[in-house]
Amino acid sequence: MSFARPYGQTEEHTTDSGADALIGRALELGVTLIDTADLYGDSEEIIGKAVAGRRDKVVIATKFGIVRGITPDGPPPVINGRPEYVRERIERSLTRLGTDHVDLYYQHRVDPDVPIEETVGAMAALVTEGKVRFIGLSEAAPDTIRRAHAVHPVSAVQTEWSPWSRDIESEVFPLCRELGIAVVPYSPLGRGMLTGRITSLADLPENDYRRRMPRFAQQAFDANLAAVEAVREIAGAHAAAPGQVALAWLMAKAPDVVPIPGTLHVSRLEENTAAADLVLTPEEIARLDALPVAGARESELGHNWSYGVTPRP
Repeated sequence: MSFARPYGQTEEHTTDSGADALIGRALELGVTLIDTADLYGDSEEIIGKAVAGRRDKVVIATKFGIVRGITPDGPPPVINGRPEYVRERIERSLTRLGTDHVDLYYQHRVDPDVPIEETVGAMAALVTEGKVRFIGLSEAAPDTIRRAHAVHPVSAVQTEWSPWSRDIESEVFPLCRELGIAVVPYSPLGRGMLTGRITSLADLPENDYRRRMPRFAQQAFDANLAAVEAVREIAGAHAAAPGQVALAWLMAKAPDVVPIPGTLHVSRLEENTAAADLVLTPEEIARLDALPVAGARESELGHNWSYGVTPRP
């Protein structure tokens, strides 16, 4: 998603050479999963060019389903899970990525008007045809996940999860344990807050999407700085970066919890990757488990944006 520059980034690092350097270094460090979506601007094309000649070294995950995303003061998002749309978008993604198959294909958000059985049935057909290896869901409700899994095995569920976004732990994570589904946390660094590098709202560009999120409203932001300080203290005990602590906390939850921190910078990539070697104590994990957080993680957008449900067939 970083290639789409949602947080006010400049275009400096989204050139072909910049992406080539970033992904090349990721492969050197042992990173194998690259996560993108058809919604993320030129991301699929950029990644396709960067992995050309080394496609067999990466697991590519991409997503479909969001026709129109979130826009400042604009209309609500539009989601499409109709079978014909599933096929249309995989063909487009394969062309953009320059590959004949996608390793993991997610429905980015579930369609409130289309039974999940119909959407997953179309995704399953792509598996049969060899255009997709495994399927996943993003931000789906527990009942939606269970119904989808009954049609075709769901290999991964993606949702926001970090020391300050914990709602997955009540129902979705236990269900994934029950069904043998991997969990892929997005925004594992708390939208950048848990890196410790954001100390005031002035650190965010004026066009930064986070300025519209409840947890970045002034009152909530000030309260959440206390949580960041706790992460910083634990990091200091390990001579680590705060973001590494947040990632290590997630990876301690289960072997198949695979966080996907986004970045455009090689130095940040190297820092994030090193989190795999950080082992937190049970006391530190418990302290992170108890962090208070102010504000909802997303604005109320409706249209199945968080833990979406679908009608019965």
